[in-house]
Amino acid sequence: MNNFSYIQANSAKEATGIRQATPQAAYIAGGTTLLDLMKAHLAEHPQLVDINALPFKGIEQTSDGLRIGAMERMSDVGEHPLVLQQYPAVSESLLLAASPQLRNMASIGGNILQRTRCGYFRDAAFPCNKRVPGSGCPALEGDNHNLAILGTSDACIATAYPGDLSVALAALDAVLTLENAKGKQRRVPVTEFYVLPGKTPQRETVLEPGELIVAVTIPAAAHARRSTYLKVRERASYAYALASAAVGLDVQGGIIRSARVALGGVGTKPWRSPEAEKVLTGAPATEATFRAAAAAALRGAQPRDDNRFKVELAQNTLVQALLKVA
Repeated sequence: MNNFSYIQANSAKEATGIRQATPQAAYIAGGTTLLDLMKAHLAEHPQLVDINALPFKGIEQTSDGLRIGAMERMSDVGEHPLVLQQYPAVSESLLLAASPQLRNMASIGGNILQRTRCGYFRDAAFPCNKRVPGSGCPALEGDNHNLAILGTSDACIATAYPGDLSVALAALDAVLTLENAKGKQRRVPVTEFYVLPGKTPQRETVLEPGELIVAVTIPAAAHARRSTYLKVRERASYAYALASAAVGLDVQGGIIRSARVALGGVGTKPWRSPEAEKVLTGAPATEATFRAAAAAALRGAQPRDDNRFKVELAQNTLVQALLKVA
């Protein structure tokens, strides 16, 4: 790990001002991802800005929906009664992630910003377009069994966001509140927050230099109350998803009135599927409908040699999640 200085910020203005003056500085809350990257020399920040004192906490129902402060810890959000009752997919996505110890440390904002778990990105001995633009992507012809099959490009096939929470947030129309060094806030839907790799895989989000995630807001809806998150992984715990599905349905009289679908573990960002939602909306809540929706969700998949199994795995995961909520 490189040498760095440390400062605790007491206000958002102070924190964003430091980042504006020192662009290579980094915010730290739980540090569960950042410190791993620094220990592996994949991130070398001259200064860490501790933001734990910032007032970005709270879990409350507002006129816009459920508002979750970005400094809340994963475990506290996942176990909160409002989240459990009104947004079960969000609770399940959090409680299926990492380990209890990490969930007690990691912040919601930090979880949303965690970096890819692609082995080539995490090993400095290999070239990687995310680390060094233009150096190449060895995953294209190498070990890609746990990498993306949707939204890929010739520059990168990594699952840019490897976690669970943002998959559920994408499915349930969540919106992030961001704040810059001037104190100005803007709202960005989670589905628009992450950027496809294209020719610039080093840029993963629309965050501007110095901006902070302040809060997450999830609209209240019938499909949010009747939602779930299903995760398939290589071992029973403490593993990232090979495929996951966050779904929400509003079913009345056996007919689907509204549907929300997002996939994890298979896309270069949390993968919302309007194609699947179109198949589901207005159709009977049957397994045949769900299988048609799953086929539509994976129709644009571009698997490589080692991850072709993910097409069928993701389809089956989505069908099982839909059967569960229906």
